[in-house]
Order: sequence, then structure tokens, then C-alpha cells
Amino acid sequence: RTLVPTRPASRNGITHLVDASFTPEQDELRAQARAFLEANPAPSWEQLAELGWTGVSVAEADGGTDLGFVEQGVLHEELGRALTPGPFYSTVAVALPALPAEEQRRVAAGETSWALALGPLVPDLDTVERVAVVGGDGIYELVGAEREMLETNDETRPLGILAGGAIGERMAGSEVLADIRRRSLTALALEACGAGRRALELAVEYVSQREQFGRPIGSYQAVAHPLATSYMELELARSLAIWAAWCIDAGDAQAQTAAAAAKSQAADAAANVGAGDTAPG
Repeated sequence: RTLVPTRPASRNGITHLVDASFTPEQDELRAQARAFLEANPAPSWEQLAELGWTGVSVAEADGGTDLGFVEQGVLHEELGRALTPGPFYSTVAVALPALPAEEQRRVAAGETSWALALGPLVPDLDTVERVAVVGGDGIYELVGAEREMLETNDETRPLGILAGGAIGERMAGSEVLADIRRRSLTALALEACGAGRRALELAVEYVSQREQFGRPIGSYQAVAHPLATSYMELELARSLAIWAAWCIDAGDAQAQTAAAAAKSQAADAAANVGAGDTAPG
């Protein structure tokens, strides 16, 4: 399997361009994911497990498919494009690196889902079965806590808060938090790229069909230019996000910088499209 860095490699003072295209296997994974999500807009956790998605980053010995974070990133982007609800981000991108092998095996099998509380607001708290918290020098399961869901403007990523509960089994040491942060930021960036691209596609479709004065409104510069700007912003964000995913896979020292840059660019680019900045008045 060939991984694809998106930055130039330098050797002996000479810069060599690196192939940044996806492999045929990665393209096929994207096509299959998009087709499935179009047919199943709100899939169950068990369905995702049957497809192997919940175990995409789990070792084969533990029941997973043992693919890389680039492949996981393909799924995050397509799930974002479809605005798919559910605990995939919270479990696979955030909590999974903190789970011992037995719990990763259960995640891969679709038997359980997790959220890791990194602060007062916990994503997907209404759908995950189990919750872990950071305490002292480790990450521990939180047992018996009360959950309160909050009203938000994003129904696909509900937030909740925890109250009470008892500290249970130790899951991992706090040293995994840096890796969790990189994976979380990159996954969010890819989700935003997927959602932003779909919103842009809908906007382009609309301005191509709607007419004023006998012409599609997309032919007017005042409409076309913001769409072109959003396209460029999203392409830059996507390049950064793919670079970040590759850095995570390759253990590249720039992974943290790449993840932060991707999240910053992707959030702004997707928000600009979603807020209607590219749509006609």
C-alpha cells in the first residue's frame, strides 16, 4: 500500500515532487462509502461495523481491518459530506487510541462505542455507550455518570455534559493525548471538507438552474466569483487535511502542525459555504 504525502521531498538540496494522488484502493473505498451513505443516510453502528468501518484503524489480530489513517480520513470526509449522525468521530477518531486491545476489539465488532471527555462538553453523548475521562496521569472509564444533552444548532453532532459518576478501569496513560489531538483535529477537518464540498455542489447546481433576465444566475460575476473563492478555500483545506492524515500515518514530525493548520482552514472554508456566503441573495 502506497501512502501519499502532499508536501515536496528534498534530498541533496534538490526538491522532488511527491505523488499526492489516492491509490485505486482508496478511491474504491471512497466510492463505496459514498454509495452506501447515499442509500443509508442514518446508518446504525452495527451497519458500520459490518462494513469494517468501526475497525478501520484496529489491528487485524484484534478484529479490525488494519488500514491507515488516510483510509480512515476518507471515511471521515464522506461521513461529513453526508452529515451522518452517530458516534464514529467520538469513538474511532478520539477514544480509540486510548482503548486497550480488548476494547478496540469490541469497537471493531460494533459491540460498543465510546466518547472521551476532554472538557466539559462531550460530543455524541446521546449515542455512545461508554465514556472515558482524563484524570491525573491517565485516562479512565467513567461509570454511572448522569448525562445531560444540550441544545445546539448541529443535530448531527450533539453535545452533552456529565455529572457525578465513579472512576473505573484505567484505559491508557496520558501520553496518548497528543496522538488523540492530532487525529481529532484531522478528522474534524476532513468532515468539514466533506460537508463544505457538498454545500458548494448544491450551490453550483442551484445557480446553474435559476435564471434571471434569461440567463442562469451563475453566469453573473457577482455570483460566480464567491463560488470560485469557496472552491479554492475548500481545495486548500482538503490538501492540508490529506497532508495531516499522511503525516499521522507516517509518524511525520509535522503531524501536529499539519493537523492544526488543516482544522483551522477547513472550519473557516466550510463555514463560509454553509453560512450562505457563496449562495445567491
